[in-house]
Parts: sequence; C-alpha cells; structure tokens
Amino acid sequence: QVQLVESGGGLVQPGGSLRLFCAAFGSSFSFYVMGWFRQAPGKQRERVATMGSRGITGYADSVKGRFTISRDNTKNTVYLQMNSLKPEDADIYYCNAYRDQNYWGQGTQVTVSS
Repeated sequence: QVQLVESGGGLVQPGGSLRLFCAAFGSSFSFYVMGWFRQAPGKQRERVATMGSRGITGYADSVKGRFTISRDNTKNTVYLQMNSLKPEDADIYYCNAYRDQNYWGQGTQVTVSS
C-alpha cells in the first residue's frame, strides 16, 4: 500500500512553468508505475504522463514536448515539470501509483491565467 501527497501547484501566467511533486509513503516505491493525471470539474480524469519502474515514459499528445515526468526512487518522489503552460492546462493534478491497484493523491490545483 502507498500514500501519495502532491505539492507544487499554484497560479502561473501563460507560457510559464511549474514543477509538481508527489511524495510516496509506503514500501516498494520503485516497483510502482507512477503517473500524473488531471481533471477539470465535470470532466473525466485524463492521463498526463506516466513512468514505469524501468523509466519508460508516456505522455498525452497535448503535453508532449512541454511536460516531463521523472522520479527519484531514493526519495520516493515523482515530479512533473510543466513548461510553456497554456490556459487549457489548468486543472487539478493528481498523482497516481499503480501496481496491483490504483492509488491516488488528494490533488493539487494548477491555474494558468494572466
């Protein structure tokens, strides 16, 4: 079992950058597939980026070239570097861990506005 705590969200102007953090509390962090998802009110949660235990990454088309997911297994932390942010990137971002089941954090708000 793992508990996830996100941080790093906030308000940023279009074109700006933010870095999200997800701290995982539990064992065997390195074996989990870690990911970031986002969800707007009234919409389905969508995958933003994932990183497997061996470092293989996947991105939504809408964020390719702008967002980068990374993880530090020594710190039980996964990151999402978001550059060139657009107003449509504004959402609540959730950290996800998957092994035999999904685990979710509480979410962190990202607002992109001038």
